[in-house]
Amino acid sequence: MFRRDSEEQGFIDKVVHISRVAKVVKGGRRFSFSAIAVVGDGQGNVGFGLGKANEVPEAIRKAVERAKKDMTKVAMIGTTVPHQVIGHFGAGRVFLKPASKGTGVIAGGAVRAIMEAAGIKDILTKNLGSHNPHNVVRATMEALRALRGPDTIAYQRGIAAEKVRA
Repeated sequence: MFRRDSEEQGFIDKVVHISRVAKVVKGGRRFSFSAIAVVGDGQGNVGFGLGKANEVPEAIRKAVERAKKDMTKVAMIGTTVPHQVIGHFGAGRVFLKPASKGTGVIAGGAVRAIMEAAGIKDILTKNLGSHNPHNVVRATMEALRALRGPDTIAYQRGIAAEKVRA
């Protein structure tokens, strides 16, 4: 996993996985590359993208470009998530649980990249299903999109935010 900072926009982009894919043609095999990248601003916004090309740098560039268009705001309380949640995508299942300050990011590969890009500093995670990076990334993003902060819950219930926090 490599990491690059896009200083001009303040984005953190990380390459989660690069696959070499082969297409069998009459003359032999044609190789191309597929890359999954995660982009975040470290302030609660994060997105992922998939890029495919004949060269690795071009696949990464396309993945980062797509990830910037896919940015999602993540509900956070301080440096962690507001409540526990399980995200599903295909056979991939990812469990996210809030952690106390100072715990750090307890996560593996793809999930860690997303948490660091989003700016979540304290969280416990567990990969429950498939370890396929594509499904893990999508399941994690699904879980992050399902998070709701106290203000959102209070608005939906039609009560004051202080009552939800208590």
